[in-house]
Formats: sequence, structure tokens, C-alpha cells
Amino acid sequence: MDVKLDLASYLRVLKLASTPSWDEFSKIAQIAGAGILLVGLLGFVIFAIMSFINAAPV
Repeated sequence: MDVKLDLASYLRVLKLASTPSWDEFSKIAQIAGAGILLVGLLGFVIFAIMSFINAAPV
């Protein structure tokens, strides 16, 4: 592990990185929020189906 080379690589990446504009940040936040809601909704639907199947009389 070459620490000097690793640090140089990390510094290069940090120099290239930039702060996103407010428009870009809000768009990313909306997409991430929609993804979280979609996964939560899918989990709830699966839970509801499994509860209905387990509650059915045998």
C-alpha cells in the first residue's frame, strides 16, 4: 500500500469534485425520495398480501 500515491489520488478527486447547484441538488433529492417511497410502498404491499394469506382460514 503506497500511502503517498493514495493521498495524491484522494487529493486529485477532491480537486475535481464540485458542489452541486441548488437545482441539481433538489432534483437528486426528489429522485432519491421517490425511490425511498417506492421501496416502502412495495414493502407495504408485500406485507399486506402476506398478512391476507396468513389470515385466511385453512
